[in-house]
Amino acid sequence: MRTTVGIIGGGPAGLLLARLLHRAGIDCVVLESRSREYVEQRQRAGMLEQGTVDALREAGAAARLDTEGLVHHGIELRFDGERHRVDFPSLTGGRTVTIYAQTEVVKDLVALQLAEGPPLLFEAEALAVEKPESGAPVVRFRHEGRERTLTCDWVAGCDGFHGISRGVLPAGRSYTRAYPYAWLGVLAEVAPSCEELIYARSERGFALHSMRSPSVSRLYLQVPEGTDARDWPDDRVWDELAARFAVGDDWALCRGPITAKSVTPMRAFVHEPMRHGRLLLAGDAAHIVPPTGAKGLNLAVSDVRILARGLVEWHRSGESHVLDHYSELCLQRVWQATRFSDDMTRMLHTRPDGDAFDHQVQLARLRRIAASREAAAELAANYSGLPLPL
Repeated sequence: MRTTVGIIGGGPAGLLLARLLHRAGIDCVVLESRSREYVEQRQRAGMLEQGTVDALREAGAAARLDTEGLVHHGIELRFDGERHRVDFPSLTGGRTVTIYAQTEVVKDLVALQLAEGPPLLFEAEALAVEKPESGAPVVRFRHEGRERTLTCDWVAGCDGFHGISRGVLPAGRSYTRAYPYAWLGVLAEVAPSCEELIYARSERGFALHSMRSPSVSRLYLQVPEGTDARDWPDDRVWDELAARFAVGDDWALCRGPITAKSVTPMRAFVHEPMRHGRLLLAGDAAHIVPPTGAKGLNLAVSDVRILARGLVEWHRSGESHVLDHYSELCLQRVWQATRFSDDMTRMLHTRPDGDAFDHQVQLARLRRIAASREAAAELAANYSGLPLPL
């Protein structure tokens, strides 16, 4: 097989890149190691920055998003029995965020890819990327029981943290941070108890109230590292959520059947550089952030927007300015998002080894946001999404 851009990974990063390239007249092939059913069902993030929504519209992939997505104009912070709203449009010049599950983004992109092209091969396991420093790198992969090769002008490694792409790069620099707690996430068949996301900090630990639709709630609890979800029966989950969200008014948490539970470790990881020869990394293949800042999917999309712009420039003019600076352009935004996610995580979570001093510092930071327009604007700008460095 021969194509211009070989894309390893059929998650949101790889699928959106393929869609943007297709609309620009650039041929590509997407190799996804999992089945279509698996890809369309795995639960991931659900908060889209303004720039992510814009990118999906640009790709012609926002028909359902614009109909079913829940536009949010802010978030609510809860701490010390109080509630404070951060209004995004008034603090950012009109920016909003949209709640639309990553599973739905993937379904939309898969449907478009299969209907309009370019080729998308499921259960196609990438085995190796060969000759990435040449003008014709080769991806070896296994599909339908036999080994095949895909020769490309460029290879995009969009295959996640555990994929093969990052291992092809020569030794670079990797930065890691493991946090001493995890998130217990639940999906519940019950209408959300709020109109916008609630970030709650309490001495019992952090809690987050999100949603997937007007009838499905997504909620998270800070739990000890290594927690087994089976140790948390439904009543215990609801009781703990209610305790952490409690405020001094008549607000009540709506309860309903829990349909899924999972535990997510909290970590950060950044690899530099994000390019080697004609192999370029995007999304989780290059970086992971703690989910508190809701940046994982959005960072993948910003990588892809920069990468697509660079490939279009190269295809149309032969120039490679953006591709030559791809890694540094992406990493500017990656590190800002990592900083923001780390700040949110440290401000809202109770450390196992924390003391009264840590508690008071966290409250002081939250009160600063509640009382200062400048501090609230900084949070709103980062949460709704910083501009691309182009």
